[in-house]
Amino acid sequence: MERSMSELAVTTYGPAAESAAVLAVHGITANGRSWRTVAERMPERRLLAPDLRGRGRSNRLPAPYGLRTHAADLAALLDADGGEPRTVLGHSMGAFVVVALADLRPDLVERLVLVDGGLPLSLPAGIRSAEDLDIATLLGPAAERLGMHFADDEGYLDFWRRHPAFARDWSDAVAEYARYDLDGTRASTLADAMIADGAELYGADWYLDALRGLRMPVTVLRAPRGLTDAEPLYAPGVLDGFRTLVPQLDVVEVEDVNHYTILFAERGASRVAAAASAP
Repeated sequence: MERSMSELAVTTYGPAAESAAVLAVHGITANGRSWRTVAERMPERRLLAPDLRGRGRSNRLPAPYGLRTHAADLAALLDADGGEPRTVLGHSMGAFVVVALADLRPDLVERLVLVDGGLPLSLPAGIRSAEDLDIATLLGPAAERLGMHFADDEGYLDFWRRHPAFARDWSDAVAEYARYDLDGTRASTLADAMIADGAELYGADWYLDALRGLRMPVTVLRAPRGLTDAEPLYAPGVLDGFRTLVPQLDVVEVEDVNHYTILFAERGASRVAAAASAP
């Protein structure tokens, strides 16, 4: 069910009666429908999956973008939902957003689950600062589609069927996610939002301080393959090194998934749901 809470458009999964819903925050060019498969693996829990500013049905909300703007939007959403502390999930760039939320409003966050994101990325070889990055090139097809026009739903679905991340894992959930994302003839994500947010994933001083300040349990799940089903976002062993910033960090390796199928495939979604439901 889609509805508006605060300014953000929100998809709600699960029972309506539960008080403190799980919050689930999508990635850099995604939308809240990316959480369907995870929600289906925890049917007893209410799950709020907003579209971030600049994406999905929230793409008419104005700039500025950035992790702290998104965190403030989410704080308003959770205050409108009762203001109780709760489990908060974030995938990819959304994992960085939920760290910013926990820094801004720790009273709203009981547990953090970071899904293949949330810990500063390494700059590519030859790049000295995030300002020099070509975010669109790094993201590949996900960013390429933002400049494309599609004749109809089927044309957009064909684009996603050809995406290397879904070569073995096409599903009804992926198709629903793609249909929801199409805004007229274009993808709903605004390129300006992608660029602004993508520049903040490389460990600015304020973000490192936010990580150091986390006091709640933190789990990070790593996908062994990345955005195009090839090189991962985080090399093996890299995430363990972040315990110098977050001593309570629990690192979970998820087998045989990529950056997308850790959410969309049953074998990945079940591990995410288990982390969200841990005591």
